[in-house]
Amino acid sequence: MEFRAGPAGHRILWWTTIALEKASVDGRVTVKKFEFAHIGEGIARQAGALLRGFYTKGVTTEYKGDVDLVTEADRASERLIVEKLKAAFPAHGVYGEEGTRSGLESEFRWYVDPLDGTTNFAHGFPAFCVVLGLERRVAGLAADADGEMVAGVIYDPLRDEMFSTERGKGAWLNGRAIHVSKTASLQESLTATGFPSKKRHESPNIHFYNEITLRSHGVRRAGSAALDMAYVAAGRLDGFWEFNLNPWDTSAGFLLVEEAGGTVTHFDGGKFTLDSRETLVTNGLIKKEMVHLFTEMFAGRELTAIPSAAEFAAKRLTAK
Repeated sequence: MEFRAGPAGHRILWWTTIALEKASVDGRVTVKKFEFAHIGEGIARQAGALLRGFYTKGVTTEYKGDVDLVTEADRASERLIVEKLKAAFPAHGVYGEEGTRSGLESEFRWYVDPLDGTTNFAHGFPAFCVVLGLERRVAGLAADADGEMVAGVIYDPLRDEMFSTERGKGAWLNGRAIHVSKTASLQESLTATGFPSKKRHESPNIHFYNEITLRSHGVRRAGSAALDMAYVAAGRLDGFWEFNLNPWDTSAGFLLVEEAGGTVTHFDGGKFTLDSRETLVTNGLIKKEMVHLFTEMFAGRELTAIPSAAEFAAKRLTAK
C-alpha cells in the first residue's frame, strides 16, 4: 500500500491490492478501481483498530432506551469515521447510528454503523464490525424515497476481513472476488437471523426461527446483521432474514449481496427498501422457498409437515 493525496489535499490509504481478479481465460489480471470504497476501507480499518483497543481493555456500557446498549466505543468510532469522511468527502452527508445527521440534502449520503454488534462487543463475544454504505440521491428525490446504493464496506477488525463493493464492480473480501453459494434447497441451507433487543417478547420471529431451523441445516444467530449479510455474499451462509433493521445495518450489505449474485428483498419477495421493516437475503436459489414459507406463515395457513431424517435424505437424493 502507499499514501496518496486525497480530496482537499488529505492523505489517504490507497490499497493497491484491492479489486484484483484473475481473468479465467488467459491469466491476465483485470484491475477494477474503486471510486469510493478504497477510501471507505481505510477509514473502516482505522475505526476497527480503535474498536480493538476498546475491546481489549473493556468498556463502560450504557443503555439508550430501555434495553438497547451503547458504549463509549460506539461513540468514539462514530466520531472518528465522521471526521475522516468529512475530510475525504466534504460535500457528502453522513447518517450515523449514534446520532450524526449531517448534510442529508447532499447528493451522496454515507450510512454509518460504527459498531454493529454492540451487545456482542460489550459482553466480549467476538462478532462485530464497522459498516459504511454510500447512497447516491438524485436531485428532486423525495426525502422518504431511497436513492441508489453505490458503495459499501463491512470490516471485521478481529478477523481482519474487509468486505468491499461498488456498483457494477463486484463483491470482494480482502481483494478476492466473492460470490453467493450454489446451495439450491432450503433443506441443505445454513441461514441466519437476529432478534431485536426492543420488544423481543412481541417479535413473531421465534416462529420463523423454529420452522426454518427444522427445515434446514440450521439457523445461526450471531448478533451482527451486517456480518450475516456479508457472509451470504461470501457463500458462508445461504440466507438471512430479520425484522426492523435500520439503513446503517443493511446499506452496505444490500449492495454487497447483489454484487455477489444474491437477492435482497422484503419477505414477500418485493423490492427491498432501506427502511428495512423486512429484510430477506438469499443466494437467489432458495429465495422462492423462503418467500413461500413466509407467505404461508403470515397467512396463518397450515404448513407442510417437517420431514423426518429419512424423508430428508430421500428428498435430497431425488433432487440429484
